[in-house]
Amino acid sequence: MGQEPEELRADIERRREDLGDTLDAIGDRVSPGRIFERRKNRMSDGVRSLRDRVMGTMSGGGQMVGDAAGSVREHLGPDAVKGQTAGSPLGAGLVAFGVGFLVAVAIPPSEPEVEAAQRAQDRLEPAKEALMEAGRNVAQDVKQDATERAQQVKDHASEAASNVSEQAKQQAAATKDDASSMTT
Repeated sequence: MGQEPEELRADIERRREDLGDTLDAIGDRVSPGRIFERRKNRMSDGVRSLRDRVMGTMSGGGQMVGDAAGSVREHLGPDAVKGQTAGSPLGAGLVAFGVGFLVAVAIPPSEPEVEAAQRAQDRLEPAKEALMEAGRNVAQDVKQDATERAQQVKDHASEAASNVSEQAKQQAAATKDDASSMTT
């Protein structure tokens, strides 16, 4: 082998450092906190990428404005339509709502959720009955009040019609008297 003791010590020290770095890397790789952090970063990057693809970016907006100056054929092609809808926040919202709805339907409720819903329903049942009774009472009162008001309007209209008719008859008689006095 023929190595000097100093060279062997230096080689052992270098290998210890390499082994220490390797063990540190392995420890970092299997650390639950670091695993969580890497997954969180990967998820954030994925969400950011999806948001940029759906909502568009500032440079994408400039590109869309530049495309708008092109020919009609370019605007109606499949690639142009895809590019123009890529920046649609309303579309993104609808897609997110649909995905959330599908997830909510696909995942059955847990036992605590079912129990909580049942307790809430049991507590809300008396309030529901009280509200329904109050609603019926209000509807009855409003109906009665509306009927009385309608009768008052009808009476007032009949009285006004009578007054107008009476005034018209008086005016006609006065005009007739004026006309006969002028002829005599």
